[in-house]
Amino acid sequence: MNISLENLDKVSAVLTIKLEKADYEAKVETALKNFRKKANVPGFRPGQVPMTILKKRFGKDITAEEVNKLLGEKLYEYIRENDLNILGEPLPSLEYQPEMDFDTMEELTFKFDVALAPEFDVELSANDKLDYYEIEVSDDMVEKQVNMYAQRGGSYEKVDSYEAKDMVKGLLAELDENGNTKEGGIQVENAVMLPEYMKNDEQKSIFSACKVNDVLVFNPNKAYDGHDVEVASLLKIKKEDAAAMTSDFSFQVQEITRFKSAELNQELFDQVFDKGTVTTEEDFRARIKDLVAGQFVGDSEYKFMLDVRSYLMDKVGKLEYPDTFLKRFMRVSNPKKGEEFVEENYEKSLVELTWHLIKEKLVKVYGIKVEKEDLIATAKDITKMQFAQYGMLNAPEDLLENYANEMLKKQEQVENLVNRSVEVKLSANLKNVVTLNKKSVSLDEFNKMFA
Repeated sequence: MNISLENLDKVSAVLTIKLEKADYEAKVETALKNFRKKANVPGFRPGQVPMTILKKRFGKDITAEEVNKLLGEKLYEYIRENDLNILGEPLPSLEYQPEMDFDTMEELTFKFDVALAPEFDVELSANDKLDYYEIEVSDDMVEKQVNMYAQRGGSYEKVDSYEAKDMVKGLLAELDENGNTKEGGIQVENAVMLPEYMKNDEQKSIFSACKVNDVLVFNPNKAYDGHDVEVASLLKIKKEDAAAMTSDFSFQVQEITRFKSAELNQELFDQVFDKGTVTTEEDFRARIKDLVAGQFVGDSEYKFMLDVRSYLMDKVGKLEYPDTFLKRFMRVSNPKKGEEFVEENYEKSLVELTWHLIKEKLVKVYGIKVEKEDLIATAKDITKMQFAQYGMLNAPEDLLENYANEMLKKQEQVENLVNRSVEVKLSANLKNVVTLNKKSVSLDEFNKMFA
């Protein structure tokens, strides 16, 4: 066996593998013997087909299969041992591959087109200046978070008179045209309403300042502008019957309930943070401000890496690529999408490929490695951020561990975690190398950078 590489130019090469019969003959014999054990040939019992017949009928196919296996093995072994930085995968050469005949040729020659990654340098130092945006946490942001936690820790209490957004419960009774309780009409016990959300202001005003034991008269159909789902839900009737229900109803107020946000006291502090770690409202607001700021760090890091990408792409400049090979590789990789797909996406794919190569080189320069512990830590950070969005700030460690382990079971998520971990480590290294021009911006100003 002989393997050689011939460079056609800086980014293209032809890899040649020459096989002699001795390289694959034993593998073919073994494959034929294994095939014989299960071969189903008319006139012969399984395992009893003569080898001469098997070779005549199936020898060429089995030889081709074993040769292909050997080619794949030796091809990637050569690439790995010679540390070739290739793009895509080697493809059988269309221009240089000679004709072959498995029946007559003792030596088989296979040629593969290979795309080589372009050579370039990427160096960063303190002379490189990059902006780093820190998002300001406004008092309004803190207040919204405080109110969210206060509402989450709030409770309902019974009151005597109605105010906007209160909930009322009572007896609903259909009235006849004279305003009397209709015989055989609809009655709903313990009917619950939120008058504030009625769509008709005139009907809504009927409940203004009402008190427990008051009897009110209103029209559900008017109150909800004839919306059949809401009318049917209130009156416990079928949706298709709601449109015809235009009667007035009496409503005897039996209970008025009002939601009251939790007070900013020790009980609430202990619900949100570890017990006893926050003891004053001032500390509570300060901790919330830190949490909000922490949630913005990911956004700042994301913008920083976008700027790093843009900066380095400009610094490296346009790279030379084997366009013919890469377009062919795109067609082979996307057989159902056609030539139009290649033409529309080729230039965009080069942009992504260039950044991928730059990032690979930086990872090598800084010796970045991702271990399982890094993946777990990244998975936990992602989970923490997701929980924090819903106000869960103190997720137990065992819960985070379980979520992280579940993420690691899915290959697609593992790939995302690897990429995320690499970016985190790469960002940390770059921030220690370049000169950061830190800028404090409002959230609106920051968001406008992506508009």
